[in-house]
Amino acid sequence: MRPFDLSPLLRSTVGFDHLSRMLDAAQRVDDSAFSYPPYNIEKLSEDDYRITMAVAGFAESDLEITVHDRTLIITGKAKREEETAQYLHRGIAGRSFERRFELADHIRVEGADLANGLLHVTLKREVPEQMKPRTIRIEAAPPAPPKVIAGSSADKAA
Repeated sequence: MRPFDLSPLLRSTVGFDHLSRMLDAAQRVDDSAFSYPPYNIEKLSEDDYRITMAVAGFAESDLEITVHDRTLIITGKAKREEETAQYLHRGIAGRSFERRFELADHIRVEGADLANGLLHVTLKREVPEQMKPRTIRIEAAPPAPPKVIAGSSADKAA
């Protein structure tokens, strides 16, 4: 893959350094990291989102959700079971994981719940009032009084 040089772009922008970090991180990620555990990202409404992650075999105490510097981190710590059973096929993954999601500006985590092996994390976009679009009323300026220019044709006729 060809590396990107963002230095010309970053010379003329302010506050977009996180974009550069995000692109660098995307180039360093191993594709196998995206396969476990599987997840969905849903848009529920204009400002509401939900991440649903399949975490079969994990209890609430095995999962940790943190937000740090606009990054949502979901970690699952697998408990070691005693190997008392003899498996003919073991297809349920029980390994530890860490999944990271980069959050956009003004997205906050509202909560999470675990039901039937699915972890649901609800997110909400909350744009501050000063950043919301607003309409500016245009006021009509009072008409300017007519100007009389000395020595004009009206003065000569009088």
